[in-house]
Amino acid sequence: MSTHFRSTRSPRGRRFPAFKGHGSSRYAPRGGNSRRATQGIDVSRFINTTPLAEKAPAYVATHQFADFEIDQRIKENIARKGYVTPSAIQDQAIPHILQGRDLVGIANTGTGKTGAFLIPLLDTVVKNRNERVLVIVPTRELALQIEEEFKGFSAGSGFLSVCAVGGANINPQLRMLRQDPLFVIGTPGRLKDLMDRRALDLSRFKTVVLDEADRMLDMGFINDMRLILSHMPQKRHTLFFSATLSREIESLIGDFLNDPVRVSVKTGDTAANVHQDIVRVAQGKTKIETLHELLMQPDFNKVLVFGRTKHGVEKLSKVLQQHGIAAESIHGNKRQNQRQQALALFKNNRVQVLVATDVAARGIDVADVSHVINYDLPTTYEDYVHRIGRTGRAGKVGRALTFIE
Repeated sequence: MSTHFRSTRSPRGRRFPAFKGHGSSRYAPRGGNSRRATQGIDVSRFINTTPLAEKAPAYVATHQFADFEIDQRIKENIARKGYVTPSAIQDQAIPHILQGRDLVGIANTGTGKTGAFLIPLLDTVVKNRNERVLVIVPTRELALQIEEEFKGFSAGSGFLSVCAVGGANINPQLRMLRQDPLFVIGTPGRLKDLMDRRALDLSRFKTVVLDEADRMLDMGFINDMRLILSHMPQKRHTLFFSATLSREIESLIGDFLNDPVRVSVKTGDTAANVHQDIVRVAQGKTKIETLHELLMQPDFNKVLVFGRTKHGVEKLSKVLQQHGIAAESIHGNKRQNQRQQALALFKNNRVQVLVATDVAARGIDVADVSHVINYDLPTTYEDYVHRIGRTGRAGKVGRALTFIE
């Protein structure tokens, strides 16, 4: 990535100084009260400029991928992806899953939990072709991401999977289900639809993964989850992943899992290596002018910008394009193939900026996002945490900026 994205120069040629410490945001004009509450969220919670060198020491794995008792072909696919040492959640969860234990995994976003369940479950179906695995997720984007990871880990096996999500033509999904895929990865609404059509028989599925269960709870999927699991065998292997533990989540764990082992590698509400600050729009300037000046800086090379509404996100991406910024948008009004195309352009460094609604706050795993910018304030602090979790992933440093007017 480089400045080849930019066909214009900043109108003032302004270069911002280095980040300052907590409470002295380089983006806030002097005299601004950065601690007042905004829409019920204390603005000071958007600032965390503790020196990154003070973060907790790196996790030391007790295994290498080569140590796990899994099929050699899976190990070769893992090595082909360049993975040698597992992340904390992979290191601690994979041995228990291989033993068939129910598991509760609590981990920050971007910690590799998809690999933590796909790798051992692939080994399960290698050893028993009668096994079927259901993965339930809250969003289409997360389902597509998991399917992409599945294809990488299962390369050369001929194993079939189907991504059962709404917003996409159901007919190809019906055709794939008739081929008896080993893995079904889907969102609750589309899974229910397929069950109603008698296209999905869950009586053969003895393994289920509930990924980002806290998000599914937030989105009102609890009754759908209960219904789907009621159609599965009572004696099953259940894996439950969440970024948070609430009373409601504990209740779900009690209802869905049998004597689970708990693995927690969560380090806090937000990743320790995400540098957080606020941007105060200066008097006489607009938000779009301020955003443009930021995007002109060379270190803003892969930026995820969050807006509140579908219309606003689409309009903002168009304005950025008019200013010479390579930008795309992703929101609920776009067809699934358009969303996938926009995400692919962003992943492959073909565009500098992806402007998104909160539909992208979960499940999108894009490497090397340099900045997350909250152009519009999140509705809740939990939404804020999910948004900024798109940067600072896989142990890398990220930066999150929140616009305050």
